[in-house]
Order: sequence, then structure tokens, then C-alpha cells
Amino acid sequence: MTPQALRIRPLEPADEAPLTAVLTPVFRAGDSYTLDPDLPDAAYCAYWTSPGHEVFVAEDAHGALLGTYYMRPNQGGGGAHICNCGYITAVHARGRGVARAMLAHSLELAPKRGFRAMQYNFVVATNTRAIATWQAAGFREVGRLPGAFKHPQQGYVDALVMMKQFGTEA
Repeated sequence: MTPQALRIRPLEPADEAPLTAVLTPVFRAGDSYTLDPDLPDAAYCAYWTSPGHEVFVAEDAHGALLGTYYMRPNQGGGGAHICNCGYITAVHARGRGVARAMLAHSLELAPKRGFRAMQYNFVVATNTRAIATWQAAGFREVGRLPGAFKHPQQGYVDALVMMKQFGTEA
């Protein structure tokens, strides 16, 4: 997908229904996020848009929602200088560069928001496409949680902690 064909903008109230339609199949699959796959659809949207999450959507030239991400401080207090993001690409838009575009947007925005690094706390090890995307952008594995995620098809699999610092080669 070319940058001209994709627009990333802040979430608006009118986006709730299409946002829920993007989130629900991913959370229901239960293979990449730790939310209960049996929650009502509205609970997924409420989680994604919870207080403290700055939410963005990626849309095509016709305004169709192709993905979404949120940014928030990873922790409070002494850990608030590190951000955390969650990304979801609509099932029908996978493989079109949407996740890479949202990642690039978040990496550009995070330092402007005062963050010194970005950390992903729980990347399911079987989510190899996401891991490859994060690694290509300079993220490194800083921790591994053995058997921390119960995958619906593969059983207990590891979860990774990944991090990228800004303005350093570390």
C-alpha cells in the first residue's frame, strides 16, 4: 500500500462501529492478544479506547478502516517515559503494509509525545509476521516469558518483551 493510499488519523466518535468490526475478529481469534475471546464486541472497543489510550485509525482513500493502533505510557510514575502500543490490521487488509505504516506513524509520534522508548510487553512468539515487522524497525527482544500464552491451536507458547529506544543505538 502506498503512503498516498493510506491515511492515519486520530479516532473520531463516528469510528466506533467500523473500529469494533476491525477489533472483534482479531480478539475472537484469541491467537495474538490476551483478551477473553468470548467478551461482547463492545468490550473490545471499550478496552481499545480506554482512558489513557491515544487511538489512531488507518483508512484507505475511500475512508474504509484498515487498521488501528493505540499509544499509552507503558507504566505510571517512573516508567511513564516509555510508551506501549497495540496494533491491529483488519483481516481483509493484511499483507498490504498497514501495520508497517502504523508502526512508522507511532515511531515518529512517540518522541514528540516525550517518550524515550517503545516497549511491547507481550508479543506472542507465534505471531511471526509482527515480530519480523518490529525487528525490521529496530526492536529487539529484551525478555522471554516461557509458556506465558495459551494459544488456541498451539497450546502454551512463549511471549516476548520487545523494546526500541529512541535516539540511541542501544
